[in-house]
Amino acid sequence: MSGSLLPVIAAILVSGLVVQLVAHRLKIPSVIFYLLIGVVLGPEVLGLVTLETFGEGLEIIVGISVAIIVFEGAFALRIERIRGASTVSLRLVTISALVMFLGTAAAVRFFEGADWEIALLIGALLVATGPTVITPILNVVRVRDHVATALETEGIVNDVTAAIVAVVIFETLLLDDLGVSASVFAFVERLGVGVLAGVVATVVIYYLLNSDLVPERDVQAGQFLVLAAAVGAFAAAEAVAAEAGIAAAATSGMLLGNLEITNREEIEEFVGSTTLVVLSFVFISLAALIDVEAILQLGLGAVALVLVIMLVLRPLGALIATVGVERFTWPERFFLAGVGPRGIIPASVATLFAIELELAGNVAAGQLLVGTVFAVIFATVAIEAGFARQIGEFLGVSPMRTIIIGGGRVGRALATRLERRGEYVVIMEIDDEEIERARSDGFTVYEGDGSDAEKLRGAGVEDAKRVITATGDDDINLLACQLAKTKFGVESVYSRVNEPDNIEAFDGLGVKGIDSSTATALAIDDEIERPALTHWMNELGDSHDVQEVEVTAENLAGKTIQELNAQIPDGTFVAVVSHNGVNHVPSADRVLEYGDHVTFIGDAGAVRQAMDRFHPHD
Repeated sequence: MSGSLLPVIAAILVSGLVVQLVAHRLKIPSVIFYLLIGVVLGPEVLGLVTLETFGEGLEIIVGISVAIIVFEGAFALRIERIRGASTVSLRLVTISALVMFLGTAAAVRFFEGADWEIALLIGALLVATGPTVITPILNVVRVRDHVATALETEGIVNDVTAAIVAVVIFETLLLDDLGVSASVFAFVERLGVGVLAGVVATVVIYYLLNSDLVPERDVQAGQFLVLAAAVGAFAAAEAVAAEAGIAAAATSGMLLGNLEITNREEIEEFVGSTTLVVLSFVFISLAALIDVEAILQLGLGAVALVLVIMLVLRPLGALIATVGVERFTWPERFFLAGVGPRGIIPASVATLFAIELELAGNVAAGQLLVGTVFAVIFATVAIEAGFARQIGEFLGVSPMRTIIIGGGRVGRALATRLERRGEYVVIMEIDDEEIERARSDGFTVYEGDGSDAEKLRGAGVEDAKRVITATGDDDINLLACQLAKTKFGVESVYSRVNEPDNIEAFDGLGVKGIDSSTATALAIDDEIERPALTHWMNELGDSHDVQEVEVTAENLAGKTIQELNAQIPDGTFVAVVSHNGVNHVPSADRVLEYGDHVTFIGDAGAVRQAMDRFHPHD
């Protein structure tokens, strides 16, 4: 047996590694490749992986893998992040989840003629999205923090509740027909067991991490102890109640992730790397079990079901979750509506249930269950995960970011002004108090040192259109600017300069340095001599704006300001024209040339409209 398993395991692990490299290179979510490789390795093509490959060990392998994956996702969900999307997250895991559950069950009943018990079971399973499919998407599509948090929270919580609800329906309605009251009690019981096991595991591991048994410098011991929390909590809960282990792993992950533990960064990296391995292994293994024949037998009913889930139920759930939440823009709401692929939980639980149903003699129900679930998984992963980057780019939810290094008063004030203009701002900070303040103000914050190249990479500097250093330490600012310029090739780099004598060092790097002393003096002078204009400038936001844009519209070049009046919307005017770096207040007969820079002042909407006309490819 071990000899036959070795090449199978090796093939799956090597395939998973190759997938990671290819997905990173092509910027495509890795989960789509897992699905394809699984089908190739499965009985439909090569026959290397079949239902008999792992035998009775399949349930254990899948269970532990899912526990680690869910734990890792929950570990990364800090409370301060959840606050930024708390309303939307809460709705996604309650009202929207209920809409998906009941709507899917009704569609299965209507389009596939299934009994209500099977329809409700399928509906429960297909509520789950999960970190197995959401994390690879968010690694490719960089969205604002509140959008990512909403998707991650939905995936983790719905994985837990969907698995428990599915088991309860299977055992109390489908097998034993015990009624609704018994089902509700069984759900509460399993959830309670899972939460309790997660709390106990967290207390034990946290005590060990802070005891003399684990020296502060023993990073490896801390890594394995934290991983033990995931596996231990899962195993303890599963010993009491089936599927309670997922709730235990999620509870333990969220609690440990929000406690102060030493060597957090190293632990996060270790758990993340472990998750990548088990994710590729379990997803490829389960994908290999896809019964294409069972899917095809469903015919047009499966197609109709997929369309209802993707085009009706998911958008409806996203609309319910985000209605009245101003922070979510309409493109972000459409992104939530368009990205909700199904992952490991539906696949694994449906496979195990189908086996039990077939052993009980109900072959038709087992085939309907696994065929329907895998049809939805295959369609949503192929379309919603496979085209997630294109969906994000089309909707504009992945704008190039502005990275501000330093989340103190200067950094937050600048971030406020930039975000009012629709910029995507990421603040980098290492001080815990400043991080808390910035996140409380609703900013996306990346915890890390801006003078560290790897931390800059983690903050997304490779996708940044500008980097601004705003710390009170010129040495840190200078090093961060140098990295942004020379290592990552960011063209637009600006810096706060605390000591006027250091301006030349920044100029030598091609960095625009802003001398704090001179800037303060100018601000005071403006307040004295130009108070009305100063107050107007300080209130830039939704109502009015000042923007500079390069003239790239060829049909406008060579014309005078007077001739261009029809192209300049009411509510704005040209204040300054810059030609070869020389600024002028233009007269009516001033001729604009291609490449000139024009500064518009006026109402925000009119300014934006003028910018689009003069620089149409911006």
